Amino acid sequence: MPALVMGPMLRYVDSVSASIWVETAEPCTVTIEADGRSYRSPTFTVHGHHYAIVDLVELSQDIGSYSVRLDGEQVWPLAGRPPSRIRLLPADGVRKLAFGSCRTSVPHDMAHVLTHGDDVLRAYGEHLPTADDDEWPDLLVLLGDQVYADNPSPAMLEYIRDRRSTEPQGEIADFEEYAELYRLAWTDEEIRWLLSTVPSAMIFDDHDLRDDWNTSQPWREQMAAVPWWQRRVVAGLGAYWIYQHLGNLSPAERAEDPLLRKLMDGDGGAALDEFAEKADAEPSSNRWSYARDLGSARLIMVDTRCARQLTPGDRRMLDPGEWAWLEEQVAAPAERLIIGSSIPFLLPEGVHGVQNWNEALCDGKWGPLARRWSEKFRQAIDLEHWAAFRRSFEDLSRLLVKTGKPVLILSGDVHYSYLAKAGAGQIYQIVCSPIRNPLSRMLRWANVFTQFSIATLVGGLLARLAGIPKPPFRWRVTNGPWFQNAVATLTLPDEVTWYESVGDAVRPIDSVRLR
Repeated sequence: MPALVMGPMLRYVDSVSASIWVETAEPCTVTIEADGRSYRSPTFTVHGHHYAIVDLVELSQDIGSYSVRLDGEQVWPLAGRPPSRIRLLPADGVRKLAFGSCRTSVPHDMAHVLTHGDDVLRAYGEHLPTADDDEWPDLLVLLGDQVYADNPSPAMLEYIRDRRSTEPQGEIADFEEYAELYRLAWTDEEIRWLLSTVPSAMIFDDHDLRDDWNTSQPWREQMAAVPWWQRRVVAGLGAYWIYQHLGNLSPAERAEDPLLRKLMDGDGGAALDEFAEKADAEPSSNRWSYARDLGSARLIMVDTRCARQLTPGDRRMLDPGEWAWLEEQVAAPAERLIIGSSIPFLLPEGVHGVQNWNEALCDGKWGPLARRWSEKFRQAIDLEHWAAFRRSFEDLSRLLVKTGKPVLILSGDVHYSYLAKAGAGQIYQIVCSPIRNPLSRMLRWANVFTQFSIATLVGGLLARLAGIPKPPFRWRVTNGPWFQNAVATLTLPDEVTWYESVGDAVRPIDSVRLR
């Protein structure tokens, strides 16, 4: 009998349809039973792994729970666990989003709780079954570093050691290892149940591939010289397409996807690898970014990693094609914009100035010696946010101001959470990071000291010394920083709450109304 390896994961959902993703141990027919109907799809095979995504269409609002059958045998829900249910998006729009980033998949024993803290997403999954309906999010937005390919858990390291002795030691090497990495990340009972019953939207960040991924052209040249890197990046992007990106697409978008059609015909490993290799070498060949209408709000999830233009002297966070797409999405009808950017757009102002300054020096502003040392500095302390792509920062600033709409930018990456407000309050940066990967106490104090004290004083001075113009508008951090593991919720139109875990429960860190 076929077994369920991963899932079910409730992915794309709108007011009349839902998509459920699974991985199975053998080829089979996957059946989802819901709303008094059965929906079926055969699996497709990639590198010996078997997947399906089943679309449920023409649904009613009161759909309730669902079950999963593989070749007719029921495999979900699990005994002793709450039923999974499908909550379609309300016809009048999304009411609440949950979001966060940066989650390691280490064990939950006391030793790892002491080093990594509690897994807040796991605690959130433990909390929801007994929560009132108004506490449930309509969508879970995961903003990057869903897995750590360059810093695997002890269980993943043991899997690697048992499998091979070749490079890279202590990191993911190929698709098979990525499949195991995702399995370990998403099969805790509480996490598995949460992902089966709350729709999710995802975007990658660097650790889904490797630290500093695409930080600069020199970084790409350095990694191209590493013998195992090409195999790794092909596996990483291919696995991301399977495990994360496929569920971001609507049923109509997937029906038009040429890669999915190829994968449905035999083992699609070669086709997926060819696609991933081209996506890395020619970012304009594929778009990872996507948008969803959530009633009166529009969610725009932006690829801030693969779509970069890294030309020294003309660095862009988004290449011309991606920028044109973003302009179209921002101009689409909506009362407010919710932009998912894995890396923050608005950093503390002093840090913004330091990153502006470093970019100018990397481009040769103070000569070749300063350029070389500045590139080392850029990579060493992760100076790679929107501020380090100043032209893109200024372009997006002007674009968002021009809309005249409220703009809420959701981000992660920096391993602390905060709220920043720009100008008269139409543009907000909301950061929630990490879900589970806290900075050490020493690094927390170092961040407070350098990013909220010293940098505030010297960042602007360094930017002026490098001849960099002032940003199009001013902003300030109004709440935070908080360094504990956290998950946040955005209750539309204007309330943000950050939560930490206390054992198996969650409690607010802070709650803010956006004014």
